[in-house]
Amino acid sequence: MLNELLLVCSLVLLVAVVAVRISSRSGLPSLLLYLGIGVAIGQDGIFDVRFDNAELTQVIGYAALVVILAEGGLGTKWKEVRPALPAAAVLSTVGVGISVGVTAAGAHYLVGLEWRQALIIGAVVSSTDAAAVFSVLRKVPLPSRITGVLEAESGFNDAPVVILVVAFSAIGPVEHWYVLVGEIALELTIGAAIGLAVGWLGSLGLRHVALPASGLYPIAVMAIAVSAYAAGALAHGSGFLAVYLAAMVLGNSKLPHWPATRGFADGLGWLAQIGMFVLLGLLVTPHDLVADFWPAMMVGLVLTVVARPLSVFVSLAPFRLPHREKTLMSWAGLRGAVPIVLATIPMVSGISGSTRVFNIVFVLVVVYTLLQGPTLPWLAKALKISDDPSEAADLGIESAPLERLRGHLLSVAIPAESKMHGVEVGELRLPAGAAVTLVVRDGKSFVPAPSTVLRRRDELLVVATDPVRDAAEARLRAVGEGGKLAGWLGTGGGSGKPGSRAGSRTGARGGPGRTRRPGGPEGSGGSGRSGRFGSPGGSTRVDSTPHLAHLAKKLVRGIGSVSESGDKRSDSTKTHR
Repeated sequence: MLNELLLVCSLVLLVAVVAVRISSRSGLPSLLLYLGIGVAIGQDGIFDVRFDNAELTQVIGYAALVVILAEGGLGTKWKEVRPALPAAAVLSTVGVGISVGVTAAGAHYLVGLEWRQALIIGAVVSSTDAAAVFSVLRKVPLPSRITGVLEAESGFNDAPVVILVVAFSAIGPVEHWYVLVGEIALELTIGAAIGLAVGWLGSLGLRHVALPASGLYPIAVMAIAVSAYAAGALAHGSGFLAVYLAAMVLGNSKLPHWPATRGFADGLGWLAQIGMFVLLGLLVTPHDLVADFWPAMMVGLVLTVVARPLSVFVSLAPFRLPHREKTLMSWAGLRGAVPIVLATIPMVSGISGSTRVFNIVFVLVVVYTLLQGPTLPWLAKALKISDDPSEAADLGIESAPLERLRGHLLSVAIPAESKMHGVEVGELRLPAGAAVTLVVRDGKSFVPAPSTVLRRRDELLVVATDPVRDAAEARLRAVGEGGKLAGWLGTGGGSGKPGSRAGSRTGARGGPGRTRRPGGPEGSGGSGRSGRFGSPGGSTRVDSTPHLAHLAKKLVRGIGSVSESGDKRSDSTKTHR
């Protein structure tokens, strides 16, 4: 049974990966293809798998949403979101209230739903999905003020929507509106405080604790983000807001091995989306959707044409944005993961008509995503909204492991007895392809010039390409043992000829400069473990290990971010959804 299950799951994942390729070419959000995979597998589909466990779907959906929000927070750039925070906060609170009221009125008077069912639908479909929006806007770059508002709104509005849906789905009379407003304000405040605190404490710990392997950093980051959700929920706050804010703090903290962490979180985000949407596709019964098709069209029309534009224009009125930008943001209110997952809450609570509510939400999300998704780029061009070419473009510079750059970072600590004291940087005569890029002296870091004189207890950051890594290390050891005349005195690390380039393969492998690294073979490029060289008697120490994260943090304090890894085996994956 296990083998068959693993085979089916792996095939579903492979099909979903291929679906991403199709969606990137067609401009359709990939969520529709994932839902289609679930429907094809489920009842009335090819394999006719019957699945009706709404409670399990809700649990898995919540877990997937936590991962998706964590991944979104890690990828949120503070400099883009910060100017948009006030507008996004109003849009995700006041705007949500307007959208819920208008949509619920339409569902009640036009479709004939009871007020409880109408309010649940109004709340469920008021949450937007930034991932769906940006997946169809890859070819139409927008100004950061628009993307910042949409991105922050999608991270913030999940929290009040969840609170409303849970309140409307509770057995018994619905609480007064002012009670709900007070509960929402309190839960958002608690969630925000816990999220910011957990994110700050987590980033502080990760920057000051050197983990033994680079692969542990992504796990630690995701664990911290998920713990923010759990802490927020246990404190009766908004766990979704907590995980988003904690992840955003972590994502803007210049953590060690950041590209590997982003790649890991990105992969988890894709996996969560695939699993959640396939499961939601399994839960739906296609032949039951026919009866609710037109009611879904009516509710979606009210939401798209009336509720969403009204909420955007009213909420953003104080911010004096151009009407064409408000129009685009009104049309960009795509629905995705959250509405369908939240539609399972009334099913689990046993609310009358909850199955019909789920069917209406499912049809609405699918049809209107098909309608809005492909037309978003056209609307942006028609409104002449695009990124201002006069604005300075983001260079995309990041702190990254050097594996894909085919290089190494070597940390060099000069002991008190080393003969490297008094040697100028230019007199090190490192092989071509190696250079001293940073010096830390008395707790202060600076970029050295060729005439900079090295001193005792200095710490150096040396960058070397793969072919000259061993030669650079040998030359550094030789100068540490014999001073700047090491090449002439035959103290290893050189050919023994005056003026020759020190650190040849011969000098790196044999002679007095020959070393054997602990935990690895002679002359190897490092085994990912400690690589400290020389006897205790004052030899220069050269490190090329995962523990460079700690040193690099010290080296770059006050002058910016530098790559914090010298481990040749460090993972470096950068994907974009």
